[in-house]
Amino acid sequence: MQINDPAVMAEVEAAFARYEQALVSNDVAVLDELFWDDGRTIRYGGGENLYGIGEIRAFRNARSPQGLMRAISRTVITTFGTDFATASTLFVREGMSGKVGRQQQTWVRRPEGWRVVAAHVSVIADPGA
Repeated sequence: MQINDPAVMAEVEAAFARYEQALVSNDVAVLDELFWDDGRTIRYGGGENLYGIGEIRAFRNARSPQGLMRAISRTVITTFGTDFATASTLFVREGMSGKVGRQQQTWVRRPEGWRVVAAHVSVIADPGA
């Protein structure tokens, strides 16, 4: 199995960048598109545990569009073969003094394109602060 094939990396990096842009601009349609449309999709958030695309969509539709801008750092994308990847990043938002957010996503190539099948978002005290 090839790890980090350049062509596959470019595809996943583009999908990740598209997700990030949709997140900070609250483009719910694109966020929904980039998550696997399935009841087995999981998203653990900062204050919620979402099981299935229905719960994830309900969360996205109810979420305030305010305060979504963030700066990301230390993004690591790793691809395994041609159809599986992970993406991990740190983030900070205005008003998160002394804290750092962590985001991990599992991406799978589906017939319709790259989709997040599992995600985790959490905020902790910034170990570097």
